[in-house]
Amino acid sequence: MKDSLRTFGSHRAGRSQVRLLPFHWLRSYPLSQLRNLIGFSLCQSTDAPPTSSVFGQPETENPVRIMATGLTVLCRSRLLAGGLRVRKNVSPAVAAIRITEERRHWYSVSHLTVQERIEKKSQRAMLGGGQHRIDAQHKRGKLTARERVQLLLDPDSFVEYDKFVEHRCSDFGMGTEDNKFPGDSVVTGQGRINGRLVYVFSQDFTVFGGSLSGAHAQKICKIMDQALLVGAPVIGLNDSGGARIQEGVESLAGYADIFLDTSYLFITGPDVVKSVTNEDVTQEDLGGAKTHTAVSGVAHKAFENDVDALLNLREFFNFIPLNNKDPAPIRECQDPCDRLVPSLDTVVPLESTKAYDMSEIVSAIADEREFFELMPNYAKNIIIGFARMNGCTVGIVGNQPKVASGCLDINASVKGARFVRFCDAFNIPIITFVDVPGFLPGTSQEYGGIIRHGAKLLYAFAEATVPKITVITRKAYGGAYDVMSSKHLRGDLNYAWPTAEVAVMGAKGAVQIIFKGKGNEVKAEAEYVETFANPFPAAVRGFVDDIIEPATTRKRICRDLEMLANKKQTNPWKKHGNIPL
Repeated sequence: MKDSLRTFGSHRAGRSQVRLLPFHWLRSYPLSQLRNLIGFSLCQSTDAPPTSSVFGQPETENPVRIMATGLTVLCRSRLLAGGLRVRKNVSPAVAAIRITEERRHWYSVSHLTVQERIEKKSQRAMLGGGQHRIDAQHKRGKLTARERVQLLLDPDSFVEYDKFVEHRCSDFGMGTEDNKFPGDSVVTGQGRINGRLVYVFSQDFTVFGGSLSGAHAQKICKIMDQALLVGAPVIGLNDSGGARIQEGVESLAGYADIFLDTSYLFITGPDVVKSVTNEDVTQEDLGGAKTHTAVSGVAHKAFENDVDALLNLREFFNFIPLNNKDPAPIRECQDPCDRLVPSLDTVVPLESTKAYDMSEIVSAIADEREFFELMPNYAKNIIIGFARMNGCTVGIVGNQPKVASGCLDINASVKGARFVRFCDAFNIPIITFVDVPGFLPGTSQEYGGIIRHGAKLLYAFAEATVPKITVITRKAYGGAYDVMSSKHLRGDLNYAWPTAEVAVMGAKGAVQIIFKGKGNEVKAEAEYVETFANPFPAAVRGFVDDIIEPATTRKRICRDLEMLANKKQTNPWKKHGNIPL
């Protein structure tokens, strides 16, 4: 303790040597150190007890004089009045008890007026787990829960709910005042993003690691209920260690309540995995951003930091409607709807085996060349995302020839199906770009259930009742042609470019099967190409509505969307669909 005091220097006060140190240091001394102080007295000034802001962190450095002669402890504070006055010699043990009581006294607000209690609890709520934990959050490169909310929402639009709610657990020391945090471990409320109403909850990692308690779950469920009443979306900013262990089954019930109403991410952490399977794995490998955006497909996007993520979230929010009964937002468009795109005339290579980037086609026809791609690192052989056509939101689905020649596999089918169903649920038109040589062959795909998973994409397109426009840019082979929003799945408008090929399979493979062992395969292949490797077989049968010049694609789609704006189509009534999950 003497070493600690020396850091503050000294001066002479008569025969007494005076040391200065912050009050919270004294409060933190263990009893074993206080026993070294013999016969000291505790003096508390009446002008104010020593203050602490939240959780033992002083708002000001309140001087505490330790006088070596007689070891008289003189505490002074510049803030609240009405403190306890004690001046008598006490034993070290009693002094320690008095210090503990004083500490509890200042965590409590029972001695304050109602207005003072409101102000003090509000201040504690704003600091979450305390300034030292906020600083630790910043050192990790992370924003706090409240900073995230403020960045996400329009300035001064956030209205907080349940700021004074506290957890109800009293086990394992949780009932003490210094373990009670106004607002608990989540910030909830409503605000605006570009003037549109949204409800939001942001888990606070500075309070018990953002763990979910009964009160935490109650706050989230409340805003979900209110959002449902007014038809507004809910945005959750998750930063939590999971269920709060101290609360046991109540925290688990809280998770269930949230699910019913409604950076590392995993069901069980590395320690549990090690104990159960004896497998060594790091947090990053088990549930990091790369794992969930590129391998598991759990997350749609990953960003460098909180700021980038929240700004992208604001951009994404601008594409979607508030609920399934509202139309998607319409933005004023300065990009002419009849704009021709000459670059599309040469984007598809003359060689049918040569790859090109489908996202370039999407960007070329979209308003202002803006395409908000989702899941860009997962199942890269298919692209999904949002764009605008003449100011209206549309969903984009397209095969990506740059990856696996655009073949459909298990992951691509599930990725596309989920997005199509999302668009259909919120009345967002779907534009599909097709260049698919078929489903990916192989034992791994067959054993993994490619038939069942491929049927999910077929089911999603067939079930969708929103406007559906399809453009075949090159290959449309086999069953994959049917799955990709073909006319047979109630496609509204289906177009083909002059480079399109609609057939059961490619010419070379077909000839090897048809003319196997008959010789003259070169001539047979040329005949097959002449017959099927063009858009006419599908056009003469009405499977495509027109063969269009690529440069006119934007103009045709914008016109068709305007025509289909009042489309009314329903599915036969049923309790629910039976998608092959």
